[in-house]
Amino acid sequence: MKNIEANKILDPVPATDGAGVKLKRSIGVEPNYFDPFLMLDEFGSENKDDYIGGFPPHPHRGIETVTYMLNGEFKHEDSTGAKGKMSAGDVQWMKTGGGIIHSEMPAMSEGKLHGFQLWINMPAKLKMNKPEYIYIDSNKMQIHKDTEKKIKIIAGKFADSEGPIKGHNVEPIYFDVELEKDKEFNFELPVTHNSFVYLIEGEIKIGDKNHKKVKNSTLILLCKGSKLKVKGIIKSKFLLVSGKPIGEPIARGGPFVMNTKEEILKAIEDYHSGNFVKK
Repeated sequence: MKNIEANKILDPVPATDGAGVKLKRSIGVEPNYFDPFLMLDEFGSENKDDYIGGFPPHPHRGIETVTYMLNGEFKHEDSTGAKGKMSAGDVQWMKTGGGIIHSEMPAMSEGKLHGFQLWINMPAKLKMNKPEYIYIDSNKMQIHKDTEKKIKIIAGKFADSEGPIKGHNVEPIYFDVELEKDKEFNFELPVTHNSFVYLIEGEIKIGDKNHKKVKNSTLILLCKGSKLKVKGIIKSKFLLVSGKPIGEPIARGGPFVMNTKEEILKAIEDYHSGNFVKK
């Protein structure tokens, strides 16, 4: 089995989205894409001015968005009629398919808001499917816990614990890992997958080779292999995300991700003509 090492270590870029929400963007800048992942944002602040504007109604087509809350609350509404409120630990997995209009607004006026949004590409055969909203309550997610680590499993399987997302075309793995000082997290990843670690806080070492020190809020792209070893230099918290590449052309126009420029223009036309959301 080939040991997995850190391939690239990348600092996120400060950005704003929605109605002025401040965030840190890693995937979606450099690298532009990491098939099947299109974007990764970390949003987090104790200053309400950094998030209070939220994400008013806006469209998507051709992607899945995965929102994971660590602190705070967001209210969700979309054109399918779905409504929900995400609290700390909850996950929202939204398949936008052929078209959805949604909003994500803070359900709080003060305090700390912290979370992540990941965009996952959809293959051409699924891009125009009916949209689907999946809400996953934190209490419904399985957790593996021992003296060395605690792993919340959003997708994939660790030991006897399995995430609620099953039968997905990219065979995703999405773990939230808390690792004690001087302890190791060991896991076998599919050799077919592209994988990354995002260090939320702490200090970790990937694999056996030396790499530069990784600070909080840093993206670590992993080389392909099967045997992943992460050591906690100090007590640390990180995300491990992995998925099978789709391997199709990517055309992006703002919130729309399709396979060709012509399909992007059609999405824009549909949105402005009122034909975007199918009843």
